Amino acid sequence: MIRTPSLKALVAAVAALAVGTAVAPLAPANAAPGTTAEIVVHSASMNRDIPVTVLLPKNRAKPAGVFYLLNGAGGGEDNANWQGKTDVVKFFANKNAYVVIPNQGAFSYYADWIKRDEKLGVNKWSTFLGKELPAAINGKYSTNGRNAIAGISSSATSVLNLAIAHRGLYRTVAAYSGCAATSTQPGQDYIRLVVETRGGADARNMWGPYNGPLWRQNDPLVNAAKLRGVSLYLSAATGLPGQYDNPQAVSKPAVLADQVVVGGVIEAATRQCTDQLASKLAALHIPATYDRVPAGTHSWRYWQDQLHKSWPQIARGIGA
Repeated sequence: MIRTPSLKALVAAVAALAVGTAVAPLAPANAAPGTTAEIVVHSASMNRDIPVTVLLPKNRAKPAGVFYLLNGAGGGEDNANWQGKTDVVKFFANKNAYVVIPNQGAFSYYADWIKRDEKLGVNKWSTFLGKELPAAINGKYSTNGRNAIAGISSSATSVLNLAIAHRGLYRTVAAYSGCAATSTQPGQDYIRLVVETRGGADARNMWGPYNGPLWRQNDPLVNAAKLRGVSLYLSAATGLPGQYDNPQAVSKPAVLADQVVVGGVIEAATRQCTDQLASKLAALHIPATYDRVPAGTHSWRYWQDQLHKSWPQIARGIGA
């Protein structure tokens, strides 16, 4: 049986981890196929410029689908991002898809916040990801109108909410090691650990008073019926040490200890969350692919594996 880690354990784990749309190109728009472009997309809703990495398709002679790939709690603003921690650039070099990775949004849950936050400022990430960024990408590149999105950890919650908020935008959604529940007490505790403990912000500026109606409105578990029609891929491990949790895979003892202890606690929590979502979807007769990984922690090598494993399903959805 997988037990929910105590709030005390999660606090300790997260504290340990704390150790008008326009596009401005930073690389030539006609860069060679299979390469990476760094662009800046202006968000009118947040009045700020957002740096975005775009992995270009191998064959740019015809329109291609778009795969939006979100970083975790740090928003890619730290060194914990897809480009630095995985083989994402190499993996997609021979794929016919635009892979779009926003490099901001730390501790925001990629949501539209109802109030400006003293620490994080104005957050309208759902508007940016659901409207402003797709409009910019479709205006700049030759896309086929088919989109998918994936996220890890906290952003695995976000991608489910984005699919619900922007019905029909994403054909496929992949959530790796996430927690769909946001209105339960454990769900709110997890969010507060990210937003408040790590981010130094106030989660009430996101969805109002704790236990308030907006927490239920932004709960993908409560609103799972609204995911009908979306091709869903879910994954989570148990938190038990797996193939990447050993000295051969992680050479630094302190990093390995954090990965096993901290990452194990967090992954065990996301496993229970993902089990709950899978059960709810099954009860609603909504199909979903669910990879129940028998061992593994809340860490990048496992998410790299999940990106590879989920890609065939994502590729079918966007015509890649």
